[in-house]
Parts: sequence; structure tokens; C-alpha cells
Amino acid sequence: MFAFFKTLRKAARRVIVPLAALALAACDPAALGGLGGSTGGPRIDTSQPVPVALLVPRGSGQASDELLANNLENAARLAMRDLQGVQIDLRVYGTAGNAGTAASQAAQAVNDGAQIIIGPLYADAANAAGVAVAPQNVNVLAFSNNTSIAGGNVFVLGSTFENIANRLATYAARQGKDRVVVVHAQDVAGQIGRNAIQQAISRSGATLVGTVDYPLSQQGLVAAVPRVKSAVDNSAANAVFMTATPAAGLPLLSQLLPEAGINPTATQYVGITRWDLPPQTLELPGVQGGWFALPDPARSSAFQAQYQAAYGNAPHPVAGLAFDGIAAIGALAAQGNSGALTGAALTQGSGFQGASGIFRLRPDGTNERGLAIATVRDNKVVVIDAAPRGFGGAGF
Repeated sequence: MFAFFKTLRKAARRVIVPLAALALAACDPAALGGLGGSTGGPRIDTSQPVPVALLVPRGSGQASDELLANNLENAARLAMRDLQGVQIDLRVYGTAGNAGTAASQAAQAVNDGAQIIIGPLYADAANAAGVAVAPQNVNVLAFSNNTSIAGGNVFVLGSTFENIANRLATYAARQGKDRVVVVHAQDVAGQIGRNAIQQAISRSGATLVGTVDYPLSQQGLVAAVPRVKSAVDNSAANAVFMTATPAAGLPLLSQLLPEAGINPTATQYVGITRWDLPPQTLELPGVQGGWFALPDPARSSAFQAQYQAAYGNAPHPVAGLAFDGIAAIGALAAQGNSGALTGAALTQGSGFQGASGIFRLRPDGTNERGLAIATVRDNKVVVIDAAPRGFGGAGF
């Protein structure tokens, strides 16, 4: 198991570390201040091409950043092909993956005429870009999922722990899994995940009956298992929510918790990370029957097929966020409203159709995404509660 744990960590890093990095790269958004996320933004002439800047991590010298930059640009241009009656004047700027360059490139983009910015990727760069263009009343649709930078003129497009936890907690409560023990790592991502779960439990009407943390090490995980067992037994918990990822903790926890006597058929295992990435995770005996959230499989598959047909390879998991940014701008501009790029328009309640399903931006700069609830049966992903196709239904 320890060898497999190490192998999974290496395999998963290629897929999910960029997303994890977004959650970890926190910085202070306080400088954004003055521009209200619910109102600010320029007026545009929707009969003319909409000037949009795309900020990507090109120029850092890292192969992974170059791959991401190419995929993000490809996805943005793919979305432009789908627009009806709207033209986008897209200009691409490289940030080199750092905050200083992101700020200067954002300012340059606005000087070049950009009236909205999509990107950049990393949280500190997105925060810096937002600060740089706030005086010009320009909004930023960042690829980050770090809600600490959201607000003012910065909106985050990445799927957030809060959104995932809300969806899972609401579904769990409806199924009677309403006495919850939270098990989380002590690192920053684990603490953010814990906070999101605790808030979601409160909103769902379920009850938080215990919390167990652990240092992110094999020894720490092993030592935490008896404490989890005690918390479950002493509180009559019927659900265990975990922040562990396939790359860091899930393989070991999913083996040791059942061995300790926490029967997953009686105490539901729930994860706020993707349990299907990498695919080898689905072979773990301990994840069988567990619940996790994922983007709308039908919409995601359609986007992946479209991207594959256009570019000859599968898109990076983050690429769809660039598609989403263009789709939102195009949908708003198509309405012929000169205020299409204002915060008030961007946060319309009906939301948008994106690469992985419906999504909408919130006035506080965060987002909501329509997610499906899935389980693992016979080493395969099975959707047990479909992703909503509109807002106001399940999960919202």
C-alpha cells in the first residue's frame, strides 16, 4: 500500500497539482477595495468586436506553464468559434507565472484597449492584475480557485472548496447522512477544506459532531485513524467528510478506516476532492461506495471531444476555465447591452453554460458551479445525482 500511495502521489501530481497550487497561493486582496464586484465595469459597443485580454503563464521557463498557456489559449479560441453574433478581439499576454509581470501585462492590456481580462492563473498574479487595473474600472476573471483573492474587480472561475462542500453536504443531508465527522490535513489546503465543510454542514441543516486533523505524513495518517474511530463511535456519526486527495492521504485513509471498524456501508465516506483522478484511484477497495462531486460529465465529455477534434490532444483540466470566460462574455455581449462587462451583468442569476456545465459568478467574486454527485462501484464512476442544468434546483 505504501508503494502504491507513493506511485499515486506522483501520477496525480501531473493532473491536480495546478489546481492545488491555486488553492494554496493565497495573498491579501485588501488592496482591491474600491471597485464593487456587483456594479463596476466599462461600457462597450456590442456592435463592435469586444476587446478581451487573456493572461496566461507563458514565459516562465517551466514546461508545465507553457503547456497550460497553450491549452488556455486554445480553449479560449475554441469558445470564440461557438459565439453567435458576437466577435471577440482577443489579445494574449504572457505573465511568466509571477505577480509583478502579471500586473504590468494587465496594465499594458488595458492601455492596448482591453475592456475585460481573463486570467491569470496563479492567485498572487490574479490579485496583482486586479489591483493594477482597478483604477481603470476593468474586471478580471481569474483562473484561480482561491476565494481569498475574490472580490472587488476580481472574480475567480476555478471550482472552489466552498461550492463542492455545499453540494455534497446538501445531498448528504437529504439522504439522512447528517451527523458528520470532518477529517482533514493540517496543511493550508486541508484547513481551507475543513472550513468549507463546516460552513456547508451548517447551511445544510446537518450537524458537525467531530473534527480530526492530522499532519500530512504516513505516520500522521496512521496515528489519526484511532482518533477518527473514537470520534465516530462517541458521536454516532453517519458520515465522514475527508479533505484527502488521491495524491496525499486518500489511499491510506480509505484502507485504514474500514480496517479500524468504520463500516462504509453504515458511515458514509465523502470526499471534497476528485476521487477519479488519476483513474487508478478507482481501483482502491476503500473508495468503493464513497461519494464525491464532479463537473457535469456530459458537458465535460463534449468539451473534451471538441478540443480533441480541434487540436489533436486532450485538454488540460484547467483549460475549460478559459472557455468559460469567453462563453460568459459572449453570452452577455450577445444581449446587446452596453453594460455587458460590468459586475452587475457578470453576476446575473441565470449564469452561463460552460465547458463543464452551468456556472455563475457571485457579487463577492466567488462562483457556483453545477456539480454531479458520484460514487465508485466496481472500480467505475457512477453518477447518483445528476448535475443541475439550471440554477435554483438541486444543490443550489
